Amino acid sequence: MGQKLERRGLDSQSFIGINYGQVANNLPPPEATAKLLKSTSIEKVRLYGADPGIIKALANTGIGIVIGAANGDIPALASDPNFAAQWVNSNVIAYYPASKIILITVGNEVMSSTDKNLMSQLLPAMQNVQNVLNAASLGGKIKVSTVHSMAVLTQSDPPSSGAFDPATSDTMRGLLEFQRNTGSPFAINPYPFFAYQSDPRPETLAYCLFQPNSGRVDSGNNIKYMNMFDAQVDAVRSALNAMGFKEVEIVVAETGWPYSGDANEVGPSIENAKAYNGNLIAHLRSMVGTPLMPGKSVDTYIFALYDENLKPGPGSERAFGLFKPDLSMTYDVSLSKSSPTPSTPETPVNPSPNPTASSGWCVPKAGISDAQLQTNLDYACGQGIDCTPIQPGGACFEPNTVASHAAYAMNLLYQSSGKNPWNCDFTQTAMLTSNNPSYNACTFPGS
Repeated sequence: MGQKLERRGLDSQSFIGINYGQVANNLPPPEATAKLLKSTSIEKVRLYGADPGIIKALANTGIGIVIGAANGDIPALASDPNFAAQWVNSNVIAYYPASKIILITVGNEVMSSTDKNLMSQLLPAMQNVQNVLNAASLGGKIKVSTVHSMAVLTQSDPPSSGAFDPATSDTMRGLLEFQRNTGSPFAINPYPFFAYQSDPRPETLAYCLFQPNSGRVDSGNNIKYMNMFDAQVDAVRSALNAMGFKEVEIVVAETGWPYSGDANEVGPSIENAKAYNGNLIAHLRSMVGTPLMPGKSVDTYIFALYDENLKPGPGSERAFGLFKPDLSMTYDVSLSKSSPTPSTPETPVNPSPNPTASSGWCVPKAGISDAQLQTNLDYACGQGIDCTPIQPGGACFEPNTVASHAAYAMNLLYQSSGKNPWNCDFTQTAMLTSNNPSYNACTFPGS
């Protein structure tokens, strides 16, 4: 995706997508889903297959569609150009351009499977699909990629050490050369949820949920990471750069957090799921980017639109849905077009004298320790906001106290993140106030 589209502003939010898995027997009809999506700021949907009902229902909505060729189709796509032509004709050309298909993913997590034969067929399959698109003059309009799990990296911590598995590097290089030549994105599935499950400390949870934490310094380049998502995405960026593919863009094909799970699972809860997805969306909307890719947001497909009640595995596997089959929200992460978002801060729904979303200022609660306030201060300034007013010589430097500086930075982050109540949480050390905390020449942005 070009810079131009990414910079169109908050009204388009072209970088927010959602995964629509269908391992379920209670999903609403495709037309109802299309209507639901149009009521949100979600601009793209990723399907794991090419369900004709859904592709048709999304016609003329302007919503971008990612379709998938299954792992089982790869041998035929690789060996038989006629099969590839038939596949593209029936799944793409039959619906395009009314249905805005933007990407075809050939296979899912093939490179971290144990099937060497399938790995060797992946590139020929992608090339045959691309050839059919080129012949139909769709080569530049619809990209061809494949989706990887984080397991394709043998090294990801610290992010600067990100590296692909040397055992499959020849195959990976071939895929990346194809992607560089065709301008297609490298699709990856980062899940801070799984990282937290293997390291369930409170500090790690805050780091995974984009909440205030002391951060983690990358020993390779001294960059301080304030959240796991940025760290995982930058590990992929480092691996691509190390192989010489700086120009290949990254797309997050899947990321999410379950709202419920089995009794023995660590991490699933409504509160954690809402914090992860809500803060991720706010982070994407801020356009701050990651330390290695600043100033733009990586296209990100949240997992998932609905629960998939027939999925095997632990309970959490069936509890990722942002919406229920009756189309109601499982929990609110500010995706609805009618809810206040950064693009419409001036008219909150149901204005009231009490500070609600998009009104007031975010300030520390009374009695919070300097150590906690320092953590909040470091966290807020690490998110890309402008902290120069609290630097020496700045209008808000005096009084030179942690409490005063933290109050300024916390409020600025709240104002620039989406002004939702959870943007003023800071692990329950902050609150909204209708009293303007500005003083002298120091102005706190706010209503």
